[in-house]
Amino acid sequence: MQESSPVGSKTTSAPETPLLARLRQMIVTGVVQPGDLLAETALAQDFEVSRTPIREALKQLEREGLVEVRARVGTFVRKPTQREIHEMFSLKEAFEGLAAGLLARRGAVPELEQLKENVARSHQAVERGDAELYSQLVHEFHSTLVAGADSRKLSEHYDLLMNQLAYHRIVSQTLSLPGRLQNSQDEHQAIIDAISSKDPLTAELVMRRHVNASSQSAALAALKEDEEHPG
Repeated sequence: MQESSPVGSKTTSAPETPLLARLRQMIVTGVVQPGDLLAETALAQDFEVSRTPIREALKQLEREGLVEVRARVGTFVRKPTQREIHEMFSLKEAFEGLAAGLLARRGAVPELEQLKENVARSHQAVERGDAELYSQLVHEFHSTLVAGADSRKLSEHYDLLMNQLAYHRIVSQTLSLPGRLQNSQDEHQAIIDAISSKDPLTAELVMRRHVNASSQSAALAALKEDEEHPG
């Protein structure tokens, strides 16, 4: 069976339902891990629905690249290849760099104030060493930044990319690396400073550097995980 490659592939949108959203959230936040079996019967019992809506939701998640169907075996949470992860981080760098530049051009907008508040809360989380809270604030920071770009198409493609990358799970892994918590906080502050100065080129450059640093940390975290859990 030929392996599908979700990166850069077209997806067919399905009506967003609470069930689909909950299943997607389970995957992107790590409630279910790459390689885990998503049995239709068990899911139908857990969500107290018939197998039909479960099957339809899983089909949509397959189109989004989050699950894979193995003939006569079942549906499993898909683990992106290292090449796919590298490609997705490259796209993330481009998307978020563009978003930072667009936001810098907009001036004093609500999203900028939200980002400043986020950084203030993040600083408190770092002081307490609260990696779990900081991880949630990282997700909020990046989502708010992209929303602040005020580009609907950018937001649509970005959301799909973040789901495929399961970024929340990656952030949780990278924050376990020595020094990454403080470095990430400092990088976020530098991004805010550049955006606040209304310098689009600098804002994009600083944002791209941050994503690149995150990508390198993700690679180190993945290597560490493979060493601790071989096979």
